[in-house]
Amino acid sequence: MKWNRWRGGVHPAGRKEESSAQPIRRLPLPELLFIPLQQHVGEMAMPVVGVGQRVLKGQLLAAGQGNISAPLHAPTSGLVRALGEYPAPHPSGLPLPTLVLEVDGDDRWVDLEVAADPFALAPEDVCRRVGEAGIVGLGGATFPSAVKLELSLRRGIDTLVINGGECEPYLTSDDLLMRERAAEVITGARLIRHAVQARQVLLGVEDNKPEALAALRLAALGTEVEVQSVPSRYPMGSDKQLVKWLTGREIPAGGRAADAGVLVHNVATAYSVARALVHGQPLVSRIVTLAGGAMAHPGNWEVPFGTLISRLIEGAGGYLQTPARLVMGGPMMGMQLPRADVPVVKGCSGVLALSAAEVAERAPEPCVRCANCVRGCPQGLMPLEMAAYIRNGDFKGAQALGLKDCIGCGACSYICPSNIPLTHYFNYARNELATMARQQRKLDATRRLAEQREARFAREQARLAARRAAAMAQTEKSQ
Repeated sequence: MKWNRWRGGVHPAGRKEESSAQPIRRLPLPELLFIPLQQHVGEMAMPVVGVGQRVLKGQLLAAGQGNISAPLHAPTSGLVRALGEYPAPHPSGLPLPTLVLEVDGDDRWVDLEVAADPFALAPEDVCRRVGEAGIVGLGGATFPSAVKLELSLRRGIDTLVINGGECEPYLTSDDLLMRERAAEVITGARLIRHAVQARQVLLGVEDNKPEALAALRLAALGTEVEVQSVPSRYPMGSDKQLVKWLTGREIPAGGRAADAGVLVHNVATAYSVARALVHGQPLVSRIVTLAGGAMAHPGNWEVPFGTLISRLIEGAGGYLQTPARLVMGGPMMGMQLPRADVPVVKGCSGVLALSAAEVAERAPEPCVRCANCVRGCPQGLMPLEMAAYIRNGDFKGAQALGLKDCIGCGACSYICPSNIPLTHYFNYARNELATMARQQRKLDATRRLAEQREARFAREQARLAARRAAAMAQTEKSQ
C-alpha cells in the first residue's frame, strides 16, 4: 500500500556494527553515584532521604512534585554521602542539585511490591505503578510515562505504537535490548495496551535489525502485538514518521500523536514497564551504547543511573585516542558534552567519543539554492527559506513557514552541501520565540495589574464621590 509513504529523510552511514557485535555487559559498581534530581521533563524531584542515611536498591530517594514530574530511586544500596550541586550532562555544564550515594557493594534490593497478576490490575492502577516506578520516555524525551498513559486513557486512544526504530547512527542500545530481552519488551507493550485500553498494538523496527525483528516476532506469537518492519531511513524513529508509516495517520501540525488517536512509547520504556509491573522494580538503570572512532571497545552496557561517564568509559577500556568531540545521544540530535565527569541519567541512550576524522568540521559556505534541504526534510518544510528569515531576525516569518513543525532531526544540516548549520538556526529561533512569548506574557500580566489598579482607583473615587454626594444631600436636608 502506498498510503504509508512519507517524504524526505536521509541515509547517513549507520556505523552500528562495532557496538552491536557484543552482548549487553555490566561493569563493577563504582564507588560513588551522582544522582541529579532533574532527570525528566517537568518539576524537579524533592529528596525524601537525608545525608548519612543508609538506603537499599530501589528505595525512594526523591519524590515527584506537581502534575508533571517523576520520582528517583536508589540505583544500588549504600549511604547518602551528600546533597549538593554537581555538573549536569548538558552542553552548558551548569550544576544541578544532586544526591551523592556511596556504594556499599551489596547491591541489596528493598522489599518490592509485586502484583500477582499485573494484567488483572485496573488500568488506573497500572498507570499509578508506572508513575511510582519513575519511568520516563527512554527514547530521549524523558517525559513522565504515567502522565502520557493517564491522558491517553482519558482521551480514549485506539492504537499503541511501540517505537523500535533507533534510526540514529552509532546507537544500538535498543537493538540489543530487543534481541536479548524481547519477551519483556512484548510484555511491557501488552501492559501499556492494558493501561490505555488500546484496540491494537503496532511495534515498528527498522529493517536493518533482522535479529531483533526475529526475536520480537517469536516473543509476540499468540499475543495482540503486531511486529512490523519499517525502512531504515532517518528519521524513522521520530513519532510523526513512524505513526504515518504504520497507521497512515498524520499527526496534525502543532499537535501530538494523541490527536491522531495514537500513543507512542519507546521499546526501552516498554521493557521498564514490564520490570516495574511484573517484578516490582523501579527504573534504576538503562542500556547505554559506547561508540565512536575514539572508543577502544564499542558496545552496550547496563549502567546504574549516577555512574560518571568517565568511569563508564574507563571501565569499558578507555579511549584509543583523545576524542575530538564527546556526544550524549546520537550524532544527529545528541548533545555535545564539555566534560566526561558527568553522570549517566535516564535520557542517556549512548555516549559517542568521535575522532577528528569523524567530526571533520569545515566552515559554512553560501547557500547554492540546490534545495537538498527541502527534499530531505521529513516534515515537508522549506529550511532554506526559514533560515533566510531567521538570519534577518524575522522569527515570526520563519514561524509562518512552519518552524513549529520542525522536529529538529538535523536531516537538512546533514544533507546541505554548503555545510550550513540549519538546525542550529531553527533551535535558536525557537528559543528566541519562546523568550518573546515569555516577555509578552510578562507585559500582559503587568498591563492586567495596571488595569486592575486603575479599576480599583476608579471604584474608590466613585465610592468617595458617592459618599460626598450623600453627605452633601444629608446636610442640605438637615438645613
